[in-house]
Amino acid sequence: MTSVEEQLKDVAILASIPNDARKILTKEACAFLAILHRAFNPTRKTLLQRRVERQAEIDKGIFPDFIPSTKHIRENDAWKGAPPAPGLVDRRVEITGPTDRKMVVNALNSDVWTYMADFEDSSAPTWENMINGQVNLYDAIRRQVDFQLNGKDYKLRSDRALPTLIARARGWHLEERHFTVDGEPISGSLFDFGLYFFHNAKELVDRGAGPYFYLPKIESHLEARLWNDVFNLGQDYIGLPRGTIRGTVLIETITAAFEMDEIIYELRDHSSGLNCGRWDYIFSFIKKFRQHPNFVLPDRSDVTMTVPFMESYVKLLIKTCHRRGVHAMGGMAAQIPVKTDPVANEKAMENVRADKLREVRAGHDGTWVAHPALAAIASEIFNKHMPTPNQLFARREEVQITAKDLLNTNVPGKITEEGIRKNLNIGLSYMEGWLRGVGCVPINFLMEDAATAEVSRSQLWQWVKHNVATAEGKRVDKAYALRLLQEQADSLSAGGAKNNKYQLAAKYFADQVTGEDYADFLTTLLYDEISSPGAAAKL
Repeated sequence: MTSVEEQLKDVAILASIPNDARKILTKEACAFLAILHRAFNPTRKTLLQRRVERQAEIDKGIFPDFIPSTKHIRENDAWKGAPPAPGLVDRRVEITGPTDRKMVVNALNSDVWTYMADFEDSSAPTWENMINGQVNLYDAIRRQVDFQLNGKDYKLRSDRALPTLIARARGWHLEERHFTVDGEPISGSLFDFGLYFFHNAKELVDRGAGPYFYLPKIESHLEARLWNDVFNLGQDYIGLPRGTIRGTVLIETITAAFEMDEIIYELRDHSSGLNCGRWDYIFSFIKKFRQHPNFVLPDRSDVTMTVPFMESYVKLLIKTCHRRGVHAMGGMAAQIPVKTDPVANEKAMENVRADKLREVRAGHDGTWVAHPALAAIASEIFNKHMPTPNQLFARREEVQITAKDLLNTNVPGKITEEGIRKNLNIGLSYMEGWLRGVGCVPINFLMEDAATAEVSRSQLWQWVKHNVATAEGKRVDKAYALRLLQEQADSLSAGGAKNNKYQLAAKYFADQVTGEDYADFLTTLLYDEISSPGAAAKL
């Protein structure tokens, strides 16, 4: 095997290394990252180029469909995914959130079954956020994460077992520009996975669980295959049996919805199921079909989980997962308590109850919450209607979903000026927070992350592109959108904290709401503003 020093040739960390991160950015860990980059970055770039080509096909009217060449996988009942791993048999309530130290402690102290520690949509990928997140999870796994903040003690509870930890790495499209190999930035996915896995996999196994991951933004089974190859190399490298890792794939793109069987198949020895990434899925639906006027959707509030294309996606996901013996996880309850208004709070909590009841009755094996206060509500619903650890026995064989069902745009609703302003408010507020290094932002008592910001800007782009009319009779053109954008930016800026970044957010947002330029992701559009590669640090 090539020595560590040889692997570190042409590896550079273009940022300072905090003292407490020295235990994370060791020479051995950095050599492992270099191995991952050199082995897998060429394939990653090829797959990203395939996304571009596929978008061009969709723009021409060649819409997604089930793949003829993989029909034998879909029709074969014999193969299954991996059996549930330790700590993942019962996942009825999962809390999600970023990896700052306070969130890590609060999440692990919550009355939930698992905690998805998020390096992706709810974390702005500053160098400090990404590397400190690794430190925090390293310490939490070893029960060394206790700390004080503003005179308050934050300590992990000792009266019961803690929730199972699942890490969500960044998607394949994102890079970590502060870590380069052979002059290229490493993939954010490989950076997040590599450091977490290298330092914690054996420790997690020794403590009775394992290295578990959520895999975001996948657009095809070939991207899942790449993750499976990464898992195998990682396990072989540190001496863990293949199949120790588990990965839950978020089905949050319309193209992936046509390849659910194939995605589980590619990961089958490492698969722990699929998740309904609802907001990103709506974003993907708009994004992929944005050139086609018959795919224009109404206000975001009208695009619920019961509209035809969303309901079909949920039914197919549950049926596919249970047929393959793996979990079908539900979506996010983004509400946060309305402490100042009991009536509004009760209405919000009733919405949570209705959403979780719909999920458990549909056959989901678990659900997500964004705030610890919602855990009790979700638990109550799932405990009452799912007395078993999961519902893998609910096979949903009566479900028959076609390509037409997944693309059904019969969505009742209206496009309103209020809806436009809400989208502008969410987009600007989220981007302003992100530009300050904050990846999830409470807006109108909802915890908004990158997914909802993406829905907001994509809808605005779509409405201007196709020159729709609002319910009030106003034509949505470029001038109208930009006027409302500036009004919202000025209002938010005037009411915001000193030195806020709403006007900078508006500058970027203006290019994204005119039906012309369209960035692949807001996070890649804004990344230069929060990344600052500098002189190489000494390893």
